[in-house]
Amino acid sequence: MKGMQTRNLGLGAMSMSGSYGPADRDESIATVHAALDAGITLIDTSDHYGAGHNEMLLAEALKGRPRDSYELSVKFGVLLSPSGLPGGQDSRPEAVRNFLAHSLARLGTDYIDVYRPARLDPAVPIEETVGAIKELIDAGYVRRLGLSEVNAAVIRRAHAVHPVADLQIEYSLVSRAVEAEVLPALNELGIGMTAYGVLARGLISGHYRPGRNAPGDFRGRTPRFSPGNLEHNLALVEALRRVADAKGCTVAQLAIAWVAAQGAGIMPLIGARTRERLAEALAATAVTLTAEDLAEIERAVPAGSARGDRYPSAAMSSLGVG
Repeated sequence: MKGMQTRNLGLGAMSMSGSYGPADRDESIATVHAALDAGITLIDTSDHYGAGHNEMLLAEALKGRPRDSYELSVKFGVLLSPSGLPGGQDSRPEAVRNFLAHSLARLGTDYIDVYRPARLDPAVPIEETVGAIKELIDAGYVRRLGLSEVNAAVIRRAHAVHPVADLQIEYSLVSRAVEAEVLPALNELGIGMTAYGVLARGLISGHYRPGRNAPGDFRGRTPRFSPGNLEHNLALVEALRRVADAKGCTVAQLAIAWVAAQGAGIMPLIGARTRERLAEALAATAVTLTAEDLAEIERAVPAGSARGDRYPSAAMSSLGVG
């Protein structure tokens, strides 16, 4: 199997806006610059990351860069309370147009490359949401339609209204629910996947240490990081570390390479917020996995071996697959 190419990695910017605790603004901007200089062209954000902070940060980081030298993937529609906690999704056509207007202004751009509802709105048929995005594509404000965290049936319904370019969904060694129905549907329809959470929010990065979460780090509310589950999951990481050591790479590099090896249409999103972590992730492009390597990884971290859901119970109901 061929090694990964840098252009097949994307940069996820969520962690630059407080999701894992405070981030350094200058270092975040430097990380965006380093990613672009290394050949990464896709940057993913959402209008609710930091209640708009993330989009404004990216506008600053991208200032002066030719617009055709990078692509912006933007999620929309998550409703926030004043405390910053999510409170549902609004995907009505009029809301789609409103959210886009604000994102264009915050990002300082005339168009979005991939626009997608962050979650399925149970009160709005996906056909209506997609129809609104299609109108924005026809008007030149959006280039391509994307989806996020939906099941195979919803993908097919959306694709029947307008071709879906890409599905963003969590996929990692410890989050493999997409393999049953979603991934086959994407392959059948010729739709790409942007895989986020490839390091399970740092859980399988090889760097996570219990008790070191900063204030505001939402992982403290996540079942996989709860007492009991965390110790079990970190034992899986140590098993993976033995495979990585034998391969001559880091745990993070092995985990990223594994996701990329699952299909040519899969782009891993790298959620780095420092140049150090970005450099480690970029080095995964030099990791080539053989069939024997993949079998060793499977033995170290079998499908379904992780404990705990990937989100708190209230958020799991908004996901198309577990």
